[in-house]
Amino acid sequence: MNGTVGLVVSVIFFVGIHLGLAGTGLRGRLIGAIGEGPYRGLFSLLSAIGLAGIIWFFDPYGADNVAFWGPMMVTRWLAVVLMLPAFILFVCAFTMKSPTVIGQEGAADAGAAAAVGILRVTRHPFLWAVVLWATVHVLNNGDVVSLVLFLGMLVLALTGPAQIDRRKAEAKGAGWISFAAVTSNVPFGAILDGRNNFSLREIGWWRIAVGVLLWAGLLHAHGKVFGVPALVFG
Repeated sequence: MNGTVGLVVSVIFFVGIHLGLAGTGLRGRLIGAIGEGPYRGLFSLLSAIGLAGIIWFFDPYGADNVAFWGPMMVTRWLAVVLMLPAFILFVCAFTMKSPTVIGQEGAADAGAAAAVGILRVTRHPFLWAVVLWATVHVLNNGDVVSLVLFLGMLVLALTGPAQIDRRKAEAKGAGWISFAAVTSNVPFGAILDGRNNFSLREIGWWRIAVGVLLWAGLLHAHGKVFGVPALVFG
């Protein structure tokens, strides 16, 4: 299979199972038929297959790849700046309890009290980390292969929150409604609306420090790992 075609198929498959399976009524019917545990196992397997295909076929240096634009100094530095909050969001997403995370749905039972730390900023920190990551890579990588991957991930990250919110509202009822009332999908939305307050203490300095370290480490290693330096002077 042609590398670009294989990547397109893999990205469509990966995004499709998230939007068409996890994000629709088909999910509920499958859970009703085979149970929650088997469904999660099946979904994880399908996701792994899609991700493996993406990794296998992603080759921006392939002979069949076509570039429409390349990185500019302004987009390179925009990526450097935006990837810092992306890493902090990423660290917070995996180190704080959240009703939006699989396996932690019970946290919604606490209602508004569950909105602590980064959840005061956004109830979907991981997906917004992906939005920032995908956006800066689209701006800096105008070749077909990169656009297929990063636009696919961007679409998934932007549409995912609404599907998750709808699913959680159906499953958790009043608890989720109370939680959602004091939080927002869009970062800082609830804070700007006066429905919540920012708390750096709850986020924790150590999470910010880990995010900064990961960011700095990738800046240093990006050229060696991916063949393209993140920082270019002049």
